[in-house]
Amino acid sequence: MQGRDWLLTGEGQYQICKSVRAWDLLRENYRLYRFLTEVEDVLNGVGDESSRLPEIRMLVRRLIANSYWVRSQHLEPCPKTGTSVVLLYDELGFPLTVQTVTFAPGTTSNIHNHGTWGVVAVLKGQEKNTVWRHTDNSTFSGKIEQTGEIILSPGDIVSFTPDAIHSVQAVGDEPTVTFNIYGETDPKQRFEFDLVTHTVRKF
Repeated sequence: MQGRDWLLTGEGQYQICKSVRAWDLLRENYRLYRFLTEVEDVLNGVGDESSRLPEIRMLVRRLIANSYWVRSQHLEPCPKTGTSVVLLYDELGFPLTVQTVTFAPGTTSNIHNHGTWGVVAVLKGQEKNTVWRHTDNSTFSGKIEQTGEIILSPGDIVSFTPDAIHSVQAVGDEPTVTFNIYGETDPKQRFEFDLVTHTVRKF
C-alpha cells in the first residue's frame, strides 16, 4: 500500500514529503508492540520535531505494510455520529495515543488543531483534508482562512505539527478508515474554530 506522504503546518502550508521505498518496509513479525518501541526510541532520541515526523511516518508506513491485524481493527461507523473509534493503545505515563477511526461517507469534522503532533494513514476510502491558517499573528484568534485542500486515498499518510489547523471529510461512496497516532496533547493549545462567529474555543 504505497502512497504519498504529506506535512501540514501551522502556517497553513501543505507539502508532499519524500517517502520511504516500498521494499524497505517489509519486516518479518513487525507488530504493534515493536512499532510502539521504535516510536518511543524516536521520541527519546530525536529532539527536533521536524526530524521526528519523517521518522514516525516511516514507522507508520512499515506497520501498515506488515500488520494485517492493525489494518483489520475498525468498526462500522455509528449511525448517530457517523464515526467510530477503536483505541489500540493509550497508556498512562506514555505520551502516545494510537487508534483507528471510521467515518461514514459525507461525515465532516469541525475545524481544529490537535495541540500535539500527529500522523494519520488512510486504510480504506478517501478523506479530504481542508487546511487553514490564522489571518493575524495570534494563535488564539478565531480569524482563519482556508489555504487549500488535499484528497487522501488508501496508502496516503498525512502528518501535522501541533498548531496545524484542518478539517476532514469522508468523501466517496464507502466509509473512510484511518490509522491515527498522536503525541501528548497540550489541552491549553488545542482548539476548534467557528467560521461564522470567528471565535475559538478549547477542544
